Amino acid sequence: MDATHLLYLHGFRSSPRSFKARMMESAVRERHPGVHWWCPQLPPSPRAAMERVWDTVRDWPQERMAVAGSSLGGFYATWVAERTGCRAVLLNPAVHPARDLAPYIGEQTAWDDPNERFDVRPEFMQELRDLECGPVRHPERYFAVIAKGDEVLDWREMTGRYPGARIKLLEGGDHGLSDFDRHLDEALAFLQLA
Repeated sequence: MDATHLLYLHGFRSSPRSFKARMMESAVRERHPGVHWWCPQLPPSPRAAMERVWDTVRDWPQERMAVAGSSLGGFYATWVAERTGCRAVLLNPAVHPARDLAPYIGEQTAWDDPNERFDVRPEFMQELRDLECGPVRHPERYFAVIAKGDEVLDWREMTGRYPGARIKLLEGGDHGLSDFDRHLDEALAFLQLA
């Protein structure tokens, strides 16, 4: 059944203004104008972020929704997909965010607006651990684009987290997937949008 609702979850220090979010939104609006697109600005607290997301998507038709997420948003997208059973596209997904974000406790700035500041609190690491899922139940519903050249996350951990999933492993690349335009069509096809 084709998806009529698409959720996009941005990464740490990112926003709905990220180039991947904007590129996907533009393509969805142009090619799938009937699809409901939602890319919320996520609060720094992982618990608050997922409460905000769940408050909205729990009312979506779960058999007709899909999710995409980048980096920390890929971790969150896995949580959403495991709760709903929907299809998921993951872009260099974070696998151990509680470990990887611990050095960032304290004041941070947003990537696309250095004047925008927020606090990463120590308790956020436990909130991330609370959102960890076990092995994915339906790996065939996952498509991950993973760059071996990711300078932030280890591609071996990312591929190891999603056994049986469809994985596009890029020989080079970077964490931000600056060549995302080359993978967008494949991602949208996998999501089976209406």
